[in-house]
Amino acid sequence: MSYSIYLSGEIHTDWRERIENGIKEANLDIETLSPVTNHEASDEVGDRILGEEENNFWKDHKAAKINSLRTMNAIEKADLTVVRFGPKYKQWNAAFEAGIAIGKGKPIVVIHDPELTHPLKEVDGAAMAVAETPEQVVEILKYIKQ
Repeated sequence: MSYSIYLSGEIHTDWRERIENGIKEANLDIETLSPVTNHEASDEVGDRILGEEENNFWKDHKAAKINSLRTMNAIEKADLTVVRFGPKYKQWNAAFEAGIAIGKGKPIVVIHDPELTHPLKEVDGAAMAVAETPEQVVEILKYIKQ
């Protein structure tokens, strides 16, 4: 039985690659989906497709709408959403994507460092599991794919 996971959240570390490598090493039949992780490409998609905006509000608005289309489609397709909150940046998009997954009845697994436990207590409360490392997520995936 194939399985699909959406890897949501911060884009500044190699956590996605570590999960993908762990999936391959364990020979799990799991497809990974993710947002556009090139920050500039994500920010510029509205201008690139729909035309340039002089006002940054509308530029960001167009890009956000197009990125949301991609996100909602991927989460709908996925069986599980893994949401990574990194320590350096506020990942509003990760919180938004966790909310989409929860609203669609999709289970989430959250990854973050221990110092973020208090600020993310509500998100953690909605998660089926809270991990601190990508390797722990791989172990969860191995367990549920047995």
